[in-house]
Amino acid sequence: MKLVNLLKELDAALLTPDEIDPSLEVTGCYCGDLLSNVMAHAKDGDIWLTIQTHQNIIAVAVLLNLHCIILVEGNLPQDDTLQKAKKEGIVILSSQETAYQVAGRLHDLGLGR
Repeated sequence: MKLVNLLKELDAALLTPDEIDPSLEVTGCYCGDLLSNVMAHAKDGDIWLTIQTHQNIIAVAVLLNLHCIILVEGNLPQDDTLQKAKKEGIVILSSQETAYQVAGRLHDLGLGR
């Protein structure tokens, strides 16, 4: 599924970048807050759902080729995290919903099947 199409279906605020590459594909979803678990289990092309807001989440996303991080439960990234995300081209969204709710929406949209 194209990331730009997915964003239209989610109730989440786009924080970075200003424009999203229309060719970016999302193939799955990973929920987790422990960086070592994310590095061990997330797959290339996944969306990552987390409450973590520090800049190390960007390093993990770049390492694993995760195009999008959704900060759940209303969390907002730290300023240095936003700057690093813009530099690396990582999409950051913020949702008021829980990780469970967002993951359910993503599943209903066809991810994870």
